[in-house]
Amino acid sequence: MGLDGTHGGKAAQPVYQATAVPAQRGLPFDLAGWVNEPRPEAGPGVFRYGYRPVDPARTKDAGVPAGPLLLRAGLNLLVAWFAEIYAVGLVYYVAGLFGVVPQTETLALVVLLFVHAVVLTGVIKLFGRMGRWPEVWRRWISPLLARTVTHEEPAEPEQAPQPGPADPWHALRTGGAAPAAQLLAAAPVGDVDYVRIQRAWEAVQGDPKLLPAFAEQVTARGGAACAHPSEARDLPGRGARHDLLTRQVRLGTAQDVIKNPPGHRSAGFALDPALLGTSLLAVGPAGTGKTTRLARPVAEALCLQALAGTACAVVIGAADADLGPDDWYDVVIAPGDPRSAYGLDLFGAAEDVDEAAARLADALLPDELAARAESARIALQQTVGPFHAAYRRYPGVRELRALLGGDPDGWDALGKALRESGRFAAYEPDLRHRERQHGRADDPGALLADRLALLDRPAFAGCFPGAEPGLPAFAMRALDHPLRVRVKLPERSHPEAARMLSRLVLGQFVQATAVRKERALFAGLVVDDASAALDAHTVRGLQRMRGANAGAVLLLRTLVDLPEALRAPLFGAVGCRMAFPGIAPWDGKLFSEAWGTHLVRETAVTHAPDTSGGLLRKAGRAGRKALSGTTAQTESITVRDVERHRWSPSDLAHALPTGHAVVSLTTVDGEQVPPLLVDLRA
Repeated sequence: MGLDGTHGGKAAQPVYQATAVPAQRGLPFDLAGWVNEPRPEAGPGVFRYGYRPVDPARTKDAGVPAGPLLLRAGLNLLVAWFAEIYAVGLVYYVAGLFGVVPQTETLALVVLLFVHAVVLTGVIKLFGRMGRWPEVWRRWISPLLARTVTHEEPAEPEQAPQPGPADPWHALRTGGAAPAAQLLAAAPVGDVDYVRIQRAWEAVQGDPKLLPAFAEQVTARGGAACAHPSEARDLPGRGARHDLLTRQVRLGTAQDVIKNPPGHRSAGFALDPALLGTSLLAVGPAGTGKTTRLARPVAEALCLQALAGTACAVVIGAADADLGPDDWYDVVIAPGDPRSAYGLDLFGAAEDVDEAAARLADALLPDELAARAESARIALQQTVGPFHAAYRRYPGVRELRALLGGDPDGWDALGKALRESGRFAAYEPDLRHRERQHGRADDPGALLADRLALLDRPAFAGCFPGAEPGLPAFAMRALDHPLRVRVKLPERSHPEAARMLSRLVLGQFVQATAVRKERALFAGLVVDDASAALDAHTVRGLQRMRGANAGAVLLLRTLVDLPEALRAPLFGAVGCRMAFPGIAPWDGKLFSEAWGTHLVRETAVTHAPDTSGGLLRKAGRAGRKALSGTTAQTESITVRDVERHRWSPSDLAHALPTGHAVVSLTTVDGEQVPPLLVDLRA
């Protein structure tokens, strides 16, 4: 990473707007306090900023009601008192029987104290454990003593002052950049600035030759040193709670319920690249908060991390989806919107021509025509390959549509250009095969041409590169840079074209992450409605992204929107799964099966008529039945461990409260967290 925030190579060149450091959290940002806030190690999904680990034993005891706990503690204290008195007497009695009695008063006193100490230790250990005295001390006695001491002895003014927070720029001061540290300490620096500058300092530590350039940047620009190419230092209107040091975004609070693991109960719930790297699938009907409480905060986190130089973000959704304002993004692609400043490169993900053509063919075909996908890929490769060899560029939408439709003038011009370039012999078999296919009823080229007609509309003029001049086209291979990209799909005006573009962008993202060189950047993708974007190729690619430091957040209204053949593979490809309230039972069944079962202790009570005893007891029971009308019964209690679903389909469909979700997590290292009930409103 260079000191200017770039990562080498060429990328799309968006028009950037310079912004000043905004007031963060409504007040001047306390950088020292933020840096030195405790961030203890915790399980996956726990928001570590300010987290206080809870003692598991304390958590277990806290579930005992106060009345029974105090009663048991008092009874054990009473029994312990008598036990201690009589145990000491018993020891002396036994000693007298054996004639082991101290001869002097001093020795007798010493022996008595020793016997009392030994007996008292054993009594406290035995009855203290049974009476749970440590929990009584923690709950009531220790707080009472603390309040009493505080009330009687106020804080003394002569106490030594507490040391101030540690210096956030200590590494710079001791590493040879003391003037830069002094300047940064006096400058307004936000959390994004701090992480970005620290990242640049790590580059300096790896290559000391960069130290003069780093010092020059800090001297000239202060907190804006090593800025993102957009010069933005924060996002306008950021609303979620972020911790850029751990790269976490807090989404809610794990509930204090028995279904949640003890270490997560009442703790903040957060996502980070270690979890997003396994990809996340969220399913829930419209209006349950998938976009507002999941997609937007994650998109905001990825954009902030891009400004800090640690990630790149691609966010796909309808033009009216609440995925943040355009100011959050460097590149906004809005096909069909005349105000759009960028277009989309239809072949921009792969360096190999055949691979690029295959991905475009997959995007063009709808799910119901998946059976013809292989012939469509071959037809498009036999068209795009010769065109690229002849003209040294990819065809535009109109050119490609004409060639696939069998336009004779276009094919004659293509053959002539290939002869002039000296490559006709290599591509002659493809040309001949396409020529034989033209006009046949099963020609996949005609099908592809009809599908391309959806993109060859006046509203999309200039959105896709070709022979005609158009908008600057964004190519997905630019993910080697900390870019923020928003793709606005025309779902209202051109719904089928929007479906094709969503499939194309997701397929290109999977391609680009597999071959990109700068894998230190986390590549994050957010798809607001992934029902049209998923196919067999992208589902297979999701699992491969784990090793490429990339991941996707996929939102679905229902799994029924996907072909049945994709549902189980999709669940196996993603590591994190999230169910929102109101999902259908058949959707909940897949979640329930994926989350498996666990052992539950079940208590069964059985009642049976009492037939025990002799003649007298039986006569008494007969009289009782005659007088009261009830039969005497015996009660039998059976306790056993049985397997139960962690979350049943019925629970997921009907028992989830509004604003909540159930989410299971898996890190890129393979660590798993069972399903958590999370309040996304907290």
